Amino acid sequence: MKQGFSIIKRILSPNSLRVQLLARSLLILAVLLVLVGVLQYGIMKDLVYRDKAQTLRSIAMSAPPLHMNPFKRDNDGDFGDRPTIFLGDASLAYIDNQGNFSVVTQARDGSDPPQLSRKQYQAILQAGRAEGYIITKANGIEQMVVLHYTRGPFGVSRGLIEISTPTEPLKSLLLSQLLDYLLLALVALVVGLLTYLPVIRKALDPLSNMVKTAEQIDAGRLSTRFYTEEGQTEIDSLAESFNGMLERLEASFAAEKETQEQMRRFIADASHELRTPLTSINGFLEVLLRGAANQPEKLHQALESMHSEAQRLKKLVQDLLLLTKMDRAPQAELLPGRLEELIRDMEPQLRVLAGDRRVELDLQGQGNCRFDEDKIRQVILNLFQNAVQHTGDENGLIRITLKQEGQGVQLSIEDNGPGISGKHLPHIFERFYRSDSSRARKHGGAGLGLAITQSIVELHHGTIEVNSQENQGTSFKVWFPAG
Repeated sequence: MKQGFSIIKRILSPNSLRVQLLARSLLILAVLLVLVGVLQYGIMKDLVYRDKAQTLRSIAMSAPPLHMNPFKRDNDGDFGDRPTIFLGDASLAYIDNQGNFSVVTQARDGSDPPQLSRKQYQAILQAGRAEGYIITKANGIEQMVVLHYTRGPFGVSRGLIEISTPTEPLKSLLLSQLLDYLLLALVALVVGLLTYLPVIRKALDPLSNMVKTAEQIDAGRLSTRFYTEEGQTEIDSLAESFNGMLERLEASFAAEKETQEQMRRFIADASHELRTPLTSINGFLEVLLRGAANQPEKLHQALESMHSEAQRLKKLVQDLLLLTKMDRAPQAELLPGRLEELIRDMEPQLRVLAGDRRVELDLQGQGNCRFDEDKIRQVILNLFQNAVQHTGDENGLIRITLKQEGQGVQLSIEDNGPGISGKHLPHIFERFYRSDSSRARKHGGAGLGLAITQSIVELHHGTIEVNSQENQGTSFKVWFPAG
């Protein structure tokens, strides 16, 4: 009950779109009706007045001119015998060529016809014709005056016949028509109100559906979508825009959730990696404090172990700082150069790192591209050390290949080690991920080398991919765009 009252109150609120559309539609209709009424009143007034004037002119034209002969007057200057003409409320007068005014027939109420100025009469006489009508007042009553120019034999002017009638009946007729129009306009507004309500409600149904759908959406239900086939172009476009926004929000929330999960794993892995060398160092210190410091052999062994763990800890912290720096503000000084020269320069260092493993170089091109020398050195060292760690000492083979590939340069580092299983391949570039934890710990790796390598390659606008099969070796291919 309360909810229904709230909905009705919201619908009938002045801020409601339904109410505003209805009010504005009715306002436009009312303004149009007023304009039509004003226009109709003006047209009808002109028509009624012109028709009345034509009727009066017809009466004036039918008046017997013999009785209006200016030589048939009595001693008082008036007509002796007035003509018998039934004019109702109209009155008749005669104006001779000198502008003298004479009453011929009075109106029904006994009032004399209105008399215009002599100058007006003379102007019409000089013009030789009388057209239209004149509105004037006589004894406080507005009257319509129609003048008719009469001619005698041989075109001799006989003067003017003036016929006049009050305009009050005409105004009453126009007022009656106006009242009828206002009544019809009011009926039209009521009908418009009753018609617009269901039409507007039907037209706004898609918006109501969107409101209901929007009320069902929250952070946990972003998969809900708006219906995009309501049959209204604007509403459908709005629904499509909202759906696009929801898709972006859903992707953003998913990415944020994934980022939080990665951050949680990163913190857990980093804490674990940092705890291991610290625990080891703390253990050796406890051994030394219990008296091993007085034994030179045990002291030397403990110091070497702590130094090794400290170096491992230092490298881990450096890798973490490097990754953080590359994530927040990656910078690289990309200069034109040849990768072949860089690899040739690193060859002695690579052979030392390889130990007893065979190293083959297949440098088919000069590898012209733009790169940051220090960072590319790190990429080569990371991939080469990864191959060394996963290749046996005696039969190990590591091959470095450089060649032109498409619009760039491809660097490949292959080994004949045990390979990487298919379940590990999608994750090897993730931070702290290791396909073989025991071997990685033995060689001091923390699972950050390949993540750093991928970040550096992407910083150079390149790509890196890995191909591997178990017991057949692993191949890392890095592609850089040509300079």
